[in-house]
Amino acid sequence: MFSIGDLSKQTGVKVPTIRYYEQMGLLAACERTAGNQRRYGGGELEQLGFIKHARDLGFSIEAIRALIELQGHPDRTCGEANAIAEAQLQAVRGKISQLCKLEGELERIVGGCDGEGPSSDCYVLASLADHGFCGGAH
Repeated sequence: MFSIGDLSKQTGVKVPTIRYYEQMGLLAACERTAGNQRRYGGGELEQLGFIKHARDLGFSIEAIRALIELQGHPDRTCGEANAIAEAQLQAVRGKISQLCKLEGELERIVGGCDGEGPSSDCYVLASLADHGFCGGAH
């Protein structure tokens, strides 16, 4: 059995986050000692590791809830899990695309300023003040 502090140390998930996951129903309510301290078993440790890994990959709470629900039904196909992961992959690709646009625009803005002149003539400041200086949508 693990205390909430032990669980936090072993998984790298902060104590308030563990409590939040319990409130959200991602982690089952744990046993309590006579002193009302939470006690967790190996199953909760594994479940929290699953949740943390999914969060690290950017899955939403709703997606994680659906994936946990699928874990409880080993007779179902993995198509639903794959669809959830595919949606997350597409979301990540969209973010990467957006970040690449931001990178290009920032490179262009930085390249327009030599860093030597007065701030009144600064291309960086002018670009931020007037969207018309931008090279495109970002």
